[in-house]
Formats: sequence, structure tokens, C-alpha cells
Amino acid sequence: MAKGASPCGRLSRFRGLHRIGYTEPVETSLPDGTSTIPLKDRLEYGAVRLLLAVLGALPRARARQLGLGFAVMVRPLLGRLNRYGSRNLQIAFPELSQQQRDDLLRQQYRSLGLLMAEFAQMRKYSASQVTNDVMRYEGLEHYLAARDKGCGVLVLTGHLGAWELSSFVHSLLGYPMGMVIRRLDNPLLDDLVNGIRCMHGNRILHKDDFARGLLRAMHAGETVGILMDTNMTPPQGVFVPFFGEQACTASGMARVARKTGAAVLPGFLLWSDAEDRYVLHFGKALELQHTENADADALANTALFARVTEGYIREYPGQWLWLHRRWKTRPPGEPPMYARGTAQPPVG
Repeated sequence: MAKGASPCGRLSRFRGLHRIGYTEPVETSLPDGTSTIPLKDRLEYGAVRLLLAVLGALPRARARQLGLGFAVMVRPLLGRLNRYGSRNLQIAFPELSQQQRDDLLRQQYRSLGLLMAEFAQMRKYSASQVTNDVMRYEGLEHYLAARDKGCGVLVLTGHLGAWELSSFVHSLLGYPMGMVIRRLDNPLLDDLVNGIRCMHGNRILHKDDFARGLLRAMHAGETVGILMDTNMTPPQGVFVPFFGEQACTASGMARVARKTGAAVLPGFLLWSDAEDRYVLHFGKALELQHTENADADALANTALFARVTEGYIREYPGQWLWLHRRWKTRPPGEPPMYARGTAQPPVG
């Protein structure tokens, strides 16, 4: 339980939802109430569905081999994303040589190729296959202890390891949960992916309208996972240190935990070469600051979440998604981290 926090907070009113990231849903239909799906989205959907069907029909070992090959094939085609990845690695690990950072970027593509193959295979998984061949738990007792307190569980996670697989196998083994997810731009793909994610009782809380569902989930003693390693903008995001640089980070998890008394604990599904399988790591529930100053608590606890996430990434740097602009939003007066055609600002 958060330090100094009372038992589960009362949720009879949902005041201050804007403080934890709530915005009104965006209207996407046409004025007459109908909607259209662009040809580009239909073609993209068809290609992804075909890829998933092919990989899903193969034995798991063969699908993983093809996933690795696909990752190697597409890497040279993603020049802009590769530049973001190289820049991020320069920010995070300035002490490494360029060759060492390139090696980490290659490892990341390997991790993504395997994740793609596993996602295609997930619909075939059985509980026995998962426990025998795919993954094992480490620290499950931490999760169960937090859940059994009855005030809800917020799983601190990120785009590290097999993040798409983690909540799926957890639900397949009897622990369904909610997931705060950004809607995909392609609605056909969004429906396809979410249908797989939710096969065993998981549910989606979309980022554009998640606060009410998140608060209700905590009130009901449920579990919700939140990816906490993406760039945000104020006021939903606050600046906290991340790999030695200020990174705008969502404060919603900290505010919800304070409001509800929910436990927050890290959870990451990471590949182990030594065991030739994934390990779902649950850490102990974090000790959260709880004072009379809600904003100070949100800042301090969000900084704690960033430190914990960074610690896992430092331990498994080849499994983090380096391709996004994590440090895009800058504090007032600071130069951009991803300037095009100019010298990059120094790190540190």
C-alpha cells in the first residue's frame, strides 16, 4: 500500500479527470453517421492479416525463424526510425562505441521479429504450452499479494521485451487484466489486434477515454497495465529524469494510485537466452510518496516509475523499442533532441 495512503479511495465522483489524462472521445464518423475505410487501410489490413495467417499456421519454432528473417529484411527500409534509434542510444549510452550501439539496435530488431511471430501464434496457445514452452513467472507472489489487498493493481510496464505477449499469457493463465492502449490509426487493424489481445478476458482502455474505466477498475480491485515509456506533452505529462535527460512522462498512473490506494508494481516479459523462453518478471509493489501535496506526489512518483523502467531497460537494452522519439517533448527553452539537418545537442 502507498506510504501514508488510506485504504481504497472512494470513487463516488470522478472529479479532476483531466488531471489524469482524460479527454473527450474524438468523433471519427462522417456527418451522416456513416464511416469509410480508406483503400490504404484496407490494403494494410490485408497484408497484416496475411502475414499473421502465414506465421500462425507454422510450427512455433519455424514462425520465430521467419520473424527474425523478416526483421532483418525490413530494417534497412526504416531509415528514419533507425535514425531515431541511433539517437536514442546515443542519449542513453553515450559511453558506448558506435559499434556497440549498432549491436543493440540489431538486437532490438531481433526482439521485434520474435514478438511478431509470437503474436501470430498466440491464438493457438494453450495454458500447458505456455507454461511448458513459452514462459515462466518470476515474482508472481508480488502480483498476487498486491491483488489480494483489494484496492486494484497498476502494472508499470513499457515497450520492453514481449509486451504484447505479457498480458495475453497472464490472462490465459487465469489473470485477465485491463490495458491502456492508444488506438491504432487503422481501425481495421485496431479491431484485429484487440480481438487477439482480449481472447481470454483482457479488456482495452483506450488512451483517449480511459480515466473513468481505470478508476472503476481500481475500485473493483482489478488489474490494469500501463505502458509508461512513451513521450507525452503537458499537462498530462511531467518532466522527470530518464537516462540522464528530462523526459515528458505520463503522470496519470501516479495520480490514479494516489486517488485509489492501488498498488503499483513493475511487470515485464523478457526473453532469456539461457532458458530459451520468456520470463514474466513482477517486482515488489513500489513505495509511493503520499503527502498533502498531490502535484508534488505525482511528480515524485512518476520519477520513481521512470527510474524503475530505466533499470529494467539497462538490464535488457537489446529488448527495448528504441525507434520512437522518447525525448521529443522538451522543457521550455531546451533545443530539440531530434533536429533534422543540424548538429544534435550534446548529451548530459
